[in-house]
Amino acid sequence: MGRGGARITVQWFVGTITNKLDAKGRVSVPADFRDYLKSQGNNGFFCVKSIARERALTAFGNEEMMRQKEALKSLNPLRSKDHAPIAHSIFGQTRQFNFDDTGRVVLADDLIAFLGLTDQVCFVGLGDVFEIWNPRDVPDVEAQRLGVAHDDFEAGGGA
Repeated sequence: MGRGGARITVQWFVGTITNKLDAKGRVSVPADFRDYLKSQGNNGFFCVKSIARERALTAFGNEEMMRQKEALKSLNPLRSKDHAPIAHSIFGQTRQFNFDDTGRVVLADDLIAFLGLTDQVCFVGLGDVFEIWNPRDVPDVEAQRLGVAHDDFEAGGGA
């Protein structure tokens, strides 16, 4: 909350939030994530299975979708051998989910099975995108990722 109780709209996906998954596959998307998506003109989000081959979904709004479209402009769709694999991995695999009146989405059964979800869903903010995980998998992934960041820091790396 901002001063005077006013809500501040975050312009990135931040935080790690776990919410309940009901028996119909519905989950409430974190309010700050919804607000940021709505600020981009979304009434939901897009997602793909993790390109890193992790058991996670990478989710995003219109701004990231437009960045992906712009990145493909340099490749001729009829003459570039690189166009189809890149476009397929993004646009061909993308799913779109819309919010209901209470800010929930219904996750597809195949994605629930892919993530191994039972009763909870974990949302992990990564700035311009967010991830959707099985909460049981997050501690190990978090430890591995923070280890990489720590190693980079110790080596004097970074931007």
